[in-house]
Amino acid sequence: MKLFQPIYARVMQWSRHPKAPWYLGAMSFAESSFFPIPPDVMLAPMSLSQPTKAWRFATLTTVMSVLGGMFGYLIGVWAFDLVQPYLAQWGYQEAYDTARQWFDEWGWVAIFVAGFSPIPYKVFTIAAGSLAMAFLPFVLASVVGRGARFFLVAGMMAWGGARAEAALHKYVDTLGWLVIAAAVIVIWVFR
Repeated sequence: MKLFQPIYARVMQWSRHPKAPWYLGAMSFAESSFFPIPPDVMLAPMSLSQPTKAWRFATLTTVMSVLGGMFGYLIGVWAFDLVQPYLAQWGYQEAYDTARQWFDEWGWVAIFVAGFSPIPYKVFTIAAGSLAMAFLPFVLASVVGRGARFFLVAGMMAWGGARAEAALHKYVDTLGWLVIAAAVIVIWVFR
């Protein structure tokens, strides 16, 4: 069943759209403070379809993500009481509690780890503000963590280039079903 191939073709088409960098920038900003979808889902296909622009895309993603993180920090400083019920409602309360614990144990290193890993960075930006973490270390750790992640993604996609795009196009359905099967197994094992 060819479920993923049309989706893949559409994503690659969108990644070449003249306004795609604008969307990538907006998504990167929003994801760092409130939006649930990581910018990697746009950065990867854009870097794959236009490998000569991969570093530019990674820079844009990093800058906008850090600016969005600063916005998340300000939410934590000035509006945490308004946001806190939504953290619980949207299932982020446990992540927020983890962020608080990590800040107590590791300080600014927690921002670096959250910026680089798939941990919800937005929760850490809001927590950093609500805990009054020093702003400059917050920004520097965000730049390094987010930059490392996005430049790694863009670099891997640019390195693969047209050859990787052709291979992905050929095997995208098989890979898609394998990812779904793996996710079901992981959920089943941990429940």
